[in-house]
Amino acid sequence: MKEAPLQRDLGFLVFPAGPADAEDLARVHVAAWRESYRGLLPDGFLARMSEPAHARRFARLLRAPPKDAVTLVVADRGGIVGYAEGGPSRSGAAGEAEIATLYLLRAAQGRGLGRRLLEGAARAMAANGAASLAISVLRDNLTARGFYEHLGGVADPPRRERGPGGALVQEVTYRWADIGSLFP
Repeated sequence: MKEAPLQRDLGFLVFPAGPADAEDLARVHVAAWRESYRGLLPDGFLARMSEPAHARRFARLLRAPPKDAVTLVVADRGGIVGYAEGGPSRSGAAGEAEIATLYLLRAAQGRGLGRRLLEGAARAMAANGAASLAISVLRDNLTARGFYEHLGGVADPPRRERGPGGALVQEVTYRWADIGSLFP
């Protein structure tokens, strides 16, 4: 029975992103936000998201990545279907890394690819010296919350943050006190 999940994702590859991936990352980013956040963020904001603007941001990030930054993509024969990016925690907590973004196109979900991205990013950040990991998610994004809880993330209490477009949103941070618990 354990063979079926492995067979379902044999056609996918996880690898470090480079500057040439910027446009595909932007395409996935905008599409995943529109799929994931419909009803959670203002429709007008989602409609105004710009693939060219995000492509420029990704190109800058990947040409000159910050110290200890990690950007991994997952692709099939048709191209990139998801990505994760992270690095040192925004909180500045010693030894803590943070996944800033982890997105998969809806059609690629349910195949273990999110787990592979999270594991790969955690492994890379641990190699850079991180001992723990954090990731924040919208409180009402129940699918993502279930995913992080399934992988052993422990939720902090929800907090109010300024979200995209300046709207106030409720976020929850999930933490793994031992980053190594995310990979074998």
